[in-house]
This record gives sequence, C-alpha cells and structure tokens, in this order.
Amino acid sequence: MAQQIASELLIERLADWGVDTVFGLPGDGINGIMEGLRRHQDRVKFVLVHHEEAAAFMATAYAKATGKLGVCLSTSGPGAIHLLNGLYDAKLDHMPVLAITGMQETSVLGTGYQQEVHTDKLFMDVAEYNLVVDNPAQLPGVVDIAIRTALARRGVAHLSFPNDVQVADADEDPYQHVAPARPPATAPIYLPPPGRARTEDLETAAAVLNAGEKIAILAGVGALHARDEVLAVADRLGAPVIKTLSGKAVIPDDSEYAVGGIGLLGTRPGENLVEDCDTLFMIGTNFPYTQHLPQPGKVKVVQIEADPTRAGLRMPTEVPVIGDAKESLQALIPLLTRKSDRGHLEKYQKDMAKWRSEMEDLENPKRSPIAPQYPMGVIDDLAADDAILTCDSGTIATWAARHWTIRGDRRFYLSGNLATMAPGLPYALGIQHAFPGRQVIAYVGDGGFAMLMAEFLTAVRAGLPIKVVINNNSSLGQILWEQMVLGYPEFGVRFPSPVADFAAWATACGGYGAKVDNPKKVEGAIKEALAFNGPAIVDIDVDPNEPPLPGKVAYDQAKKFTQAFLKGQPHKVAIATTLFKDKIEQLKR
Repeated sequence: MAQQIASELLIERLADWGVDTVFGLPGDGINGIMEGLRRHQDRVKFVLVHHEEAAAFMATAYAKATGKLGVCLSTSGPGAIHLLNGLYDAKLDHMPVLAITGMQETSVLGTGYQQEVHTDKLFMDVAEYNLVVDNPAQLPGVVDIAIRTALARRGVAHLSFPNDVQVADADEDPYQHVAPARPPATAPIYLPPPGRARTEDLETAAAVLNAGEKIAILAGVGALHARDEVLAVADRLGAPVIKTLSGKAVIPDDSEYAVGGIGLLGTRPGENLVEDCDTLFMIGTNFPYTQHLPQPGKVKVVQIEADPTRAGLRMPTEVPVIGDAKESLQALIPLLTRKSDRGHLEKYQKDMAKWRSEMEDLENPKRSPIAPQYPMGVIDDLAADDAILTCDSGTIATWAARHWTIRGDRRFYLSGNLATMAPGLPYALGIQHAFPGRQVIAYVGDGGFAMLMAEFLTAVRAGLPIKVVINNNSSLGQILWEQMVLGYPEFGVRFPSPVADFAAWATACGGYGAKVDNPKKVEGAIKEALAFNGPAIVDIDVDPNEPPLPGKVAYDQAKKFTQAFLKGQPHKVAIATTLFKDKIEQLKR
C-alpha cells in the first residue's frame, strides 16, 4: 500500500464534511492534490471543466442550489487567477465556497519562479479565510477551520498548497515545535447559530406591522427557505409581496400576494406599491437599488436580517430584527393581527392581473424579428413544474424576471450582486450535478454564452442533460440600452456580421442543436430540445431593437432616451418601430 500523502488528508476531510463534488482543472501546480483525488475517487468526484472561471461558477451555483459548501480547484498562477470572477460571485451573493489552489514548492518561493503568484495575497479581498498550508501537520485542522468559516460567514475560504507540501508524507512534521501549542485537533462539524430573533424585537416589530394600513413586503434571497411563512404573514397583514430578482422563488408568481419585482427589471404594480405603502417589511433582503425604495422617513420600516451589519443598511429601520427569516417569522406570526380590510391587497391584485395580461401580449408568436419575450414564454409553458432556470446578466434577466413563472417547486438562479456575464451555462452544469433528476435550463445571451461556451462540451462529455436557450441579438443588449438611458447614442455594442450559429457548436459537440430565425419554429425547437436525452442548444435570433423598459418609465429616463435619438442613435427607426409594435399588442385587449 502506498504511503499516505498530505493531499489525502485534505480530500478525506472534504469527504468527512459531506463534500461529494469538486469542480476544477488540473495542472502541474496541483498534481499532488489530483493524486489525492484519484486515491479517494470513491468518496469525492472530480468534475473536469474547460476553464477555471467556470469551475468557480459551478461551485457557487452548487452552493446556491443545495445550501451546502461548493468546492473548486485550480493549479497555481494563471489557473488560480481564472477562479476570481466566479469567487467574487460567491462573495457578493454570500455563498459558502472553498477554493483550493496550488503554489510553487516552498524552496523556490520568492525567487521569481515560473508561474509564481502569491495567491494568498491575490485572494485577500475575496476570501473570509485565506491560508498557505506549509506544513502537513496543519492538516486536517485548517481544512475544518476554512470550511467552518465559509459556512459561518457565508463567503469564500481559500487554501493554497505548495507542491512539496502536497506530496509530503501525511505524518510528516519537519520543524521543531517551540511554541506552547500543538496543531489543532478539530472535528468536521458546523453548528449554526440560533435563528430565532429576540422576543422583545419581535414584539416591537409586530406592533409596527399591526399599526400599518398599507403594508408592502419586500422579500429576498434570505427568505427562499421561508415560503410558507412569508405567505402566512402576507395573509395576516393583507400585504402584497415584492420579490427581489435573486429572491424570485420566495413565493409563486401566480400567488394572490405576488406583485413581481422592483427596479429596472421590475413590474409597474411593484413600483406603485413602493410609492403607495406606509409600512415596508423587508425580509431577507439587502436590496441595493435605493432609488427604487421609499424615501427615508416616508414609511415605517421593519427588517428581518441574518447579518447585523446589513440591518438598516439601505433604509432607516424602526425595528431591525436580527435572525433567520424562517425561524423569526414563525415566532412573529402569532403576534400579528389579521387585517379584515383587504382593499389594499385587492387593489394590487387587480393591477397585477392587468400587468400579467400586458406581459402575455408581448409574447407574440407572430412578430418578426422574433420578440425576445416569446421564447421565454414558450420555455415557461413547456418546462416542468420543478424545473430550474439559470440566467445570465443582461436583457435576458429582464425577460426571465417577467416571463418565467415560479410555480410548484421551480427555482431561479443568476449572479445577483456581481451581475457578471457568463454564469448561466456553468450554473446549469453545477446544478445538474446536484440534481441529476431535474430539468435544468440555461437561458442566456449570445454575449455571455460565447465567453464560456466550451462548457457545453463539458456537459456532453459528462452526460448532463442541460438545455440551453440562447437569446441571440448579436449585441450586448443591456449596455446598449444603458447608453441610451444616459442620453448617449449606442456605440460599440453590436457585433458585426455574421450572426453566430451556436447550434452548429452543439451538434459538433455531440448534442442537440437548433438554429431558429422564424417565430413559427420556436415552440417546436424548444419542445425537441426539452425531449432530447442529453445536452441541447436552441439558438434563437431575436429582435435586437426590443428595449427592456422599466415597469414604470420615469420622466428623466424618457428624456435621456429622447436625447439619444436626437444625438444620432443609429438604429432609431427600428427601435421606434419595435416600441410601436409593443404598444399595439397591449392595446389589442
């Protein structure tokens, strides 16, 4: 039997923590760790990817979808650098991820050796725990500390292993001990803090909420596990529920309490509710776009927040309640008095019914070029009630926010606070690994897909039946409209001809591919893709001049939009024509 090496202590400890999957890309900076994975492949699966950034996205998505630790692995130097964007996604969305990187052997550090990048310094900002392991005696103790820190602080932990430490004997302890201490003897256990808020805070919160007459609930990602409780509170208070984009799955979109979102991707009823309410109840959200929140002092604010540093961060808060959303709401509900007057709620139910009709009108199957709302509507109609949709950042996020209906056990994931391009495809792979029996669909733009499209080949080789629908407008659509809203004509945001054919890439990889430029073929192509026993891509050429207008257009936004036209917006006729078509569809009812 081979002598146990230090890397085995790492892999064994990951398995003890319940880690079953590591996403990564090998290199000569982690050959020892790869050997540890080979020797323990019966306990921990290594998923080979094509780019380290994708590995970090997969680990982040795995953590988001499972609530467990996500783990990614890269070699030293350039491999570790590639991880960073995906790790910042985890950091900003507060997801527990462990990043493991290699480093040059200790005897050459500081000499300018090939690929010598001091990853502990590189990762200082992104990581809550950050350590170069330079003695096998530190293992497995520092692995426990790193994982426990990632789970407790909801962030990234980073362990870097020099090459010689990786392959050292597992029981090697090369240095004389001079401190009155020994290496940590720890256990692979994490005990979360109690989640119930203090009774006095809950009582004060209940008093404010019971006194409110026009209450709005703003629920975020921190309430995803508290659907029943949020609905119960909404019923007692007669309160419509606004959902942040990352919190879209908190309650079903067809719920009588749901009014969609707020912000640029939100709904008109959601925006009106913010202006109309006298009490705002924020649950599990740190919504950053304060321009779309009530003016400070205009409303009473109650907030349930797990992290004390984020309580009252966006709005002055009468009652900051520190605790887990589910446990705290369970204790709060008996303190709330059910409001008999349902007029406030009924007003927004009517407004929301009208909004839904307007959104349905925009899913016009006859429009040519294809309206981008239509493919998303088709996906919504055909997908399973427990399907998981991943999404990139950009205009596709607007179409998904408004046309992907949360019902049953559907879920929705995207890069919330980093709002980076390209995570939709690797997110789908990471989540499909976690839930092999569920339908996982990536809804992405051509810009984001092109960045990490090699990971579709990863899906084919791994036998992951993900479905990818590409909203192909041959442009960086969100940036285009952001330029115009600033009053500037678009510049540098449309890709020149030819239009990419990503379906050809799908078939070249061995998957299903369909290229669609006729609205009559959209539904059939998506049906075939969903039925295909393997990875599939449907690449749909959509109207690039469809603006993702806010739910409620402000005067200043309309003014700047007009200024862009007057300054020489190059596609103003096509854009005006598209806006006219949208209005016609809404007026048909």
